[in-house]
Amino acid sequence: MRLRRSALAALAALAALAAALLAACAAVGPDYERPAFELPQSYPDAPSGQAAGAPLRTDWWALYGDARLDELVATALEKNSDIRLAVARIEEADANLRAANAAFLPEIDVGAAPSRTRFSQNVAVPAPAPFPAVRNDIRVAASTSFELDFWGKLRRAAESVRAQALGTRYARDVVALTLAGLTAQTYFSLRSLDAQITVTAQTLASREQYLDFIRRRARGGIASGLDVAQAAASLADSASQLKDLQRQRSLAEHLLGTLTGRLDIAVAGGDLLVLPVPPLPPADLPSALIERRPDIRQSEQALVSSNALIGVAKAAMLPTISLTGNDGWESSALSTLLLGSSRIWSFGFGLSLPIFDAGRYAALTDAAKARAQQSLAGYQKAIETAFREVADALANAQQTAAAEDDYRARVEAARDALRLARLRYEAGYSAYLEVLDAERTANDAALAFVRNRQSRLSASVDLMKALGGGWAPEAAASKP
Repeated sequence: MRLRRSALAALAALAALAAALLAACAAVGPDYERPAFELPQSYPDAPSGQAAGAPLRTDWWALYGDARLDELVATALEKNSDIRLAVARIEEADANLRAANAAFLPEIDVGAAPSRTRFSQNVAVPAPAPFPAVRNDIRVAASTSFELDFWGKLRRAAESVRAQALGTRYARDVVALTLAGLTAQTYFSLRSLDAQITVTAQTLASREQYLDFIRRRARGGIASGLDVAQAAASLADSASQLKDLQRQRSLAEHLLGTLTGRLDIAVAGGDLLVLPVPPLPPADLPSALIERRPDIRQSEQALVSSNALIGVAKAAMLPTISLTGNDGWESSALSTLLLGSSRIWSFGFGLSLPIFDAGRYAALTDAAKARAQQSLAGYQKAIETAFREVADALANAQQTAAAEDDYRARVEAARDALRLARLRYEAGYSAYLEVLDAERTANDAALAFVRNRQSRLSASVDLMKALGGGWAPEAAASKP
């Protein structure tokens, strides 16, 4: 009786011992090793004359010194629906990982099956006379089953799920980095539109004053009706340009509302030109820095997961070994169910091995290897794309910075040309057409200067994103 009572406990102990022994066994399938790719040691167009190893803040948007921008990014990272979706996917992946780890331990189920059955006495072999035609059967038992992970199938499956769970965390970082960058660039676009609206409003006011001046000259017989019509058309052009800029600003504000989850957001006007542009990263920034980008980390975890699934596919071609058992009571009456004579138990050993599968498992293994190659190609593409994005961002940041002095000189020259053109017109040395051309040139130059500053700020955001949202010397020295 003691042996019967301890049968299930012995089976569980045997399963735990087997699990401990098998954990030390090597799992089938290839172990993951990070692929090596040849990349340049530095980026093209890297800035020179800066100290090596300078860190970049992870909250890089604070480098612009704008409290409103800091608030918008913080709100977006907290309330944006894409962030909530990414967090929910992390929670799902964590639950899947717990489920995969649970496969290493026996599952114990408790079942109860009471029944009442009547047997026919008119069959070819009826029950003997002492046995009643109506019988009760009450069965209560605990049962367990456990697959021995002899070939590492469960370990490889858990490894794959673990990589997927880690990948969801990197995916969340990708969403956060993209969201912060988009919020910053939309904010800079809105501030650029504020500056362009200011420039256009000044141009509009200047053209209104000059239209009044030309009308007075026309009434005095100095100016022609053509000059009045041209000045009026120029004024209408500025008015329509101002309305279009105001429309674009409203759209940028609506986008900020969507990004931050505050659909009724209202952003007061501001000055784009007072925002500082953060310094560029050091010239000898190592190309290995892109390994810390969350999208590359996510791509690598996809490679880890697909590599582990090769082992799962290979293990399916090997014998499956399992232990089963149950322990409980069975009786015809509830009053005698818990007596020692009602005790039932069993334990067993199972083995199954595919003998003929027409190449099915071999084909599944080849498919797993092919998926691993696809993940490898995706990982390589992610690295190459990241390197190009850093190089592009460096080039854009440098060229827009270098062009700013040219745009400033253009604005000053255009304003001087406009002043001289008006003097010449008012003195009667030139036609009003020269004034119109000078006005358009001055307006376009001022707007181009503002847009170049926006491009410069946007390029700095692109560079921060391309570098993974921040960097410290120790982060580049350590492998992820």
